[in-house]
Amino acid sequence: MSGSGYSVSGSFGGAMSGGYGGGYDTGAASSGSAPASAAAGDLIKDTTTQTFMQDVMEASMQTPVLVDFWAPWCGPCKQLTPVLESVVTEAGGAVKLVKMNIEEFPEIAGQMGIQSIPAVVAFKQGQPVDAFMGAQPESQIKSFIERLGVKIGPSDTQVMLEQAEAARAAGDVTQAAQAYAGVLSMDSDNVKAIAGLTQCFVAADELDRAKQTLEMTPEDKRDDQDYLAALKAIELAEQAGQVDDLADLRARIEANPADHQARFDYAIGLNARGEKQEAVDQLIEIMRRDREWNEDGARQQLLQFFEAWGFKDPAATYGRRKLSSILFA
Repeated sequence: MSGSGYSVSGSFGGAMSGGYGGGYDTGAASSGSAPASAAAGDLIKDTTTQTFMQDVMEASMQTPVLVDFWAPWCGPCKQLTPVLESVVTEAGGAVKLVKMNIEEFPEIAGQMGIQSIPAVVAFKQGQPVDAFMGAQPESQIKSFIERLGVKIGPSDTQVMLEQAEAARAAGDVTQAAQAYAGVLSMDSDNVKAIAGLTQCFVAADELDRAKQTLEMTPEDKRDDQDYLAALKAIELAEQAGQVDDLADLRARIEANPADHQARFDYAIGLNARGEKQEAVDQLIEIMRRDREWNEDGARQQLLQFFEAWGFKDPAATYGRRKLSSILFA
């Protein structure tokens, strides 16, 4: 791997729009509660007359900002706001949402001539550029945001990561490695891609390249679960390299089922060959026969397997179920 790209050659080959339907006149009033916020922080926030300049005008110089004018007594507002929050969250930071309660802070809405709510106004470069009134379905809100030049949905890197994960789960490490490398060409610090490519090299029995790849992980991201799983996978592969011939280990176990060391080594070797459930069974058998063997070594090794495989791996689910049956029997 050199330059700006990542090679996986070798083992892996080469004004207001819309209707006023569902809105309330801003002169109406009754009791009620504010729409629940689905997110907080810089992406979605509440604003006031005093902070509107900073939260909207200044912020929109960098990122489009939607301003949701609402009131506690407005039923359609309660329908619209959660949908807005969901779509803005899906946009992944490409657009922001600022909510203004016009009952508490009516000045801005009055200055802008807003007479019906809910009303959503889009700002770019410090200027209002588009708007709609009334509760709208998610599809219409997405179209409204996309007119601002914002892409809704997963990013290219996210799509490639999903493709890579699917390929690796299917056992196609060549395709998975190429997809992970594609992600890294766009985002060199992407921990999931680094760890995934590392796992591909481990599967191809290229441990040196696996270690080199994992070393690309930024220091401040080395507590990430994907990084730790890849690190554990390397350690397990190195363990497997020290295991004797599996046929011999199996013969030793058949001759003496209480030979826990042979069974333990056999489990390590089975895992290296991708026979995960069989590896689980061997370690569970050790625990069934002698829970305290090698200072609870079988259970500790099983936990290492789970960490290397990942929480969602079917073999990890199988192993946790088996482990529970032993621990809580």
